[in-house]
Amino acid sequence: MAADASDMPMIVDSHCHLNYGTLAEDMDGVLVRAKDAGIGTMLAINARLSEYETVLKIAEAHDHIYATVGSHPHDAEDEWGITPDQLIEKTRHKKVVAIGETGLDYYYEHSPRDKQKQNFIAHIEAARKTQLPLIVHAREADEDCAKIMADEMKKGEYPAVIHCFTASEKFARQSLDIGCYISISGIVTFKSAGELQEVVKIIPHDKLLIETDAPFLAPVPMRGKPNEPSYVKYTAEFLADHLDVSYVELAKITTDNFFTLFSKTERSI
Repeated sequence: MAADASDMPMIVDSHCHLNYGTLAEDMDGVLVRAKDAGIGTMLAINARLSEYETVLKIAEAHDHIYATVGSHPHDAEDEWGITPDQLIEKTRHKKVVAIGETGLDYYYEHSPRDKQKQNFIAHIEAARKTQLPLIVHAREADEDCAKIMADEMKKGEYPAVIHCFTASEKFARQSLDIGCYISISGIVTFKSAGELQEVVKIIPHDKLLIETDAPFLAPVPMRGKPNEPSYVKYTAEFLADHLDVSYVELAKITTDNFFTLFSKTERSI
């Protein structure tokens, strides 16, 4: 059910790193191609607090781009000791609509696990206090991530999304059980992603988001190239076929979900 370019519905790239590499170097071209592909809104992710101002300036310059504030688990050692108040202060800006990305990464383990956990919990507290969505990175850390999120949810609810989901069905169900959304990237289009393709089928439509994670993880047929927001259409096309819905319906589902979760944004599509 490929999208018809003559009648392209507008969709959202719910997670991209616009301050990185080829995206930053060709911002004008990236934005034109995104518009041509029907991408109406983008969420620019802050992965290091030291880069917050750079990400914010991108959002400030474009009505249809929003920003987040957070520190990736890779950088927990360099940015250790983050406090909820530090994050909350930065959310006072009207274009900052979420907390993260944050979480746990035991695959690369660039930072000690205890520091990753401490920073993760600080982000969760900020999300709880602001009620802005928590954007969670979880890689090879399903058990600890699920436990921390569930334990913290008992202290007070907070909205959250597991971004670039590639984990087990068990972790998907644990995340859904506490109310999380699940965001799917171009990885789902890979031939090697059979397990993920099956997990996608259990995600309720009202909890499904799509993203690029650009400039990483370009979907088929662009795999191997630097990813960019315009390529989210390929993930949307794949998911529409996979879930047996039209592209228009898939676009509506994921766009509605984005604006429901990221309620601080102003809907223009």
